[in-house]
Amino acid sequence: MIVGVVGGGQLARMMIPPAVALGVELRVLAESEGMSAALAATAVGDYRDAETVLAFAKDVDVVTFDHEHVPQDVLQQLVDAGVAVHPGPHALRFAQDKRQMRQRMAELGVAQPDWAPIDTADELQAFLDEHGGAAIVKTATGGYDGKGVRVVRGIDDVADWLQGAADGGPQLLAEELVAFRRELAQQVARRPSGEIVAWPLAQTVQRDGICAEVVVPAPHAGRMGAVAEDMAVRIAEGLDVTGALAVELFETEDGRLLVNELAMRPHNSGHWSIDGSITSQFEQHLRAVLDLPLGSSAMLAPAAVMINVIGGPAEGRMEARYAKALAAQPSAKVHSYSKTARPGRKVGHVTVVGDELDEVVYQARAAAATFE
Repeated sequence: MIVGVVGGGQLARMMIPPAVALGVELRVLAESEGMSAALAATAVGDYRDAETVLAFAKDVDVVTFDHEHVPQDVLQQLVDAGVAVHPGPHALRFAQDKRQMRQRMAELGVAQPDWAPIDTADELQAFLDEHGGAAIVKTATGGYDGKGVRVVRGIDDVADWLQGAADGGPQLLAEELVAFRRELAQQVARRPSGEIVAWPLAQTVQRDGICAEVVVPAPHAGRMGAVAEDMAVRIAEGLDVTGALAVELFETEDGRLLVNELAMRPHNSGHWSIDGSITSQFEQHLRAVLDLPLGSSAMLAPAAVMINVIGGPAEGRMEARYAKALAAQPSAKVHSYSKTARPGRKVGHVTVVGDELDEVVYQARAAAATFE
């Protein structure tokens, strides 16, 4: 079995160990030399170029992705050439374009923030007037980790985006500024035959638009876990997703769950599963795209906490701090993405699993702090 992964980032890198364990040959099309998944990079090229991607895919059993940025026309050419693509372009378009995603969520009857497509300053002003003078404005395509998202209280806050959209740049949408209690993430995996497996609901903490901390299971979730799982399953089936799907959610002050974002690939909120679940999201994704039976998503301990290492050491690489971190917190599992330090960049993560949540949180935070 040969799986081709388009994109050479840390998600492709973390597919390597389960691929080895499953006896799957993993091939990666990296954007440049020396990327995080260099261990499996068999080709380097532009994922936006159809000829490059078709050449990469000609000998693989299935193509999947480290990110959702491969253009629709390239994806369709893969399908037309008889390549198995999972998730397929018909599903990926809802992760690539937030306007299409919001429209489809409405069609599926899934709760989400009030929203509207924005093409003119007048449309944005009308939305602001209807929503207390504030909104979240997003670029429909290309945004990630807080990029392409602004809190807006006046037209001038996004005048450049409006002009860019008028000049052929990314389209825009406005969403209500949700008063939420916390952010959550529900992950599922689905194979082409329809089998779906869900992990426990996770609580996520964002800093500067970047996921900083994940706690599983989400504390005090109660029956909310079942509601979130039902929403994610409905979305996975409604969009015909194959592989891992992460549904990012707001828990509102009045206890409702609203869909914030979708990711059709392994997701930051699921990195804890490498050390904390019987089947990690990366192994599950490989099983799903190969249409193999899915594994148990049960936790290996009552609590798991994952802390992202963002930015990294001011000097040197993460590995230079290993001895100190591992000696101080022997229960911690450290994952390096083999990236150079840079402000705002995810260079690795730390996971601790255990019986007592407070102790697990302390150990994970202490271990991660070693790499600051």
